[in-house]
Amino acid sequence: MLSESSLVLKSVMLGSIFCAFITILGHVRIGYRSRMYHHEHYHVQAPNKEDILKISEDERMELSKSFRVYCIILVKHKDVSLWTAVKETWTKHCDKAEFFSSENVKVFKSINMETKDMWLMMRKAYKYAFDKYRNRYNWFFIARPTTFAIIENLKYFLLKKDPLQPFYLGHTVTSGDLEYVSVEGGIVLSMESMKRLNHLLSSPEKCPDQGGMIWKISEDKQLAVRLKYAGVFAENAEDSKGKDVLNTKSGGLSIKEAMTNHPNLVVEGCCSDMAVTFNGLTPNQMHVMMYGV
Repeated sequence: MLSESSLVLKSVMLGSIFCAFITILGHVRIGYRSRMYHHEHYHVQAPNKEDILKISEDERMELSKSFRVYCIILVKHKDVSLWTAVKETWTKHCDKAEFFSSENVKVFKSINMETKDMWLMMRKAYKYAFDKYRNRYNWFFIARPTTFAIIENLKYFLLKKDPLQPFYLGHTVTSGDLEYVSVEGGIVLSMESMKRLNHLLSSPEKCPDQGGMIWKISEDKQLAVRLKYAGVFAENAEDSKGKDVLNTKSGGLSIKEAMTNHPNLVVEGCCSDMAVTFNGLTPNQMHVMMYGV
């Protein structure tokens, strides 16, 4: 039977090739100009492997300087065991990762949002990240502590995408007339999207907290509503074969489904070679997955 660690080995094989030139240690300052695009793609694919291999060494070095991924992890006090696993595993591969908590936790360093409302936590975290890091990072990845991410594959996926375009990427879900990116698989925002979101968050009349209302919608849906108002639309992140790369399920569940639906092609029918996230993992499973990274 296929193990989750072998699945991750398959997923990160290609992404690791590019880690050396995409991930740069040290501080890189990034400048931004005001650029607006007519942006109408709703299924965003990773570049073809053949195209990447054609990139010259000089171009690779230039591209590597433009990739700075800031990771936001939203946690609650009850998530302490998951918190530990996330801190010890995949977040080490982010250019910078910070934890945003619902209350002060002595055991771990975190930024206290002083609220248990997930939408208020999310919007405060985005506001904090933009105000403090808008000149240092150009891609912002937010996730829950149940998510396991392969950051090298995320950088590979973003390789030829311009952060000055309003990207809002992940696993898209439709709810009525609203299409949103599920936070269970992680959400990726470009700098342009962060700029537009920050403009709304800074205007209470345009973007009220809505944290105390009796009826509530999930934080990922609330984010989609705000971004849609700003002209930023949810886009499904896929590989060149159309397979999702940000997954809302665990690798194990995906394997079981593939064994049922594609018994003769379990690996091919399961997940993308360039999978970026899996969700619903236990702390032990995260450490097992990390062996593949």
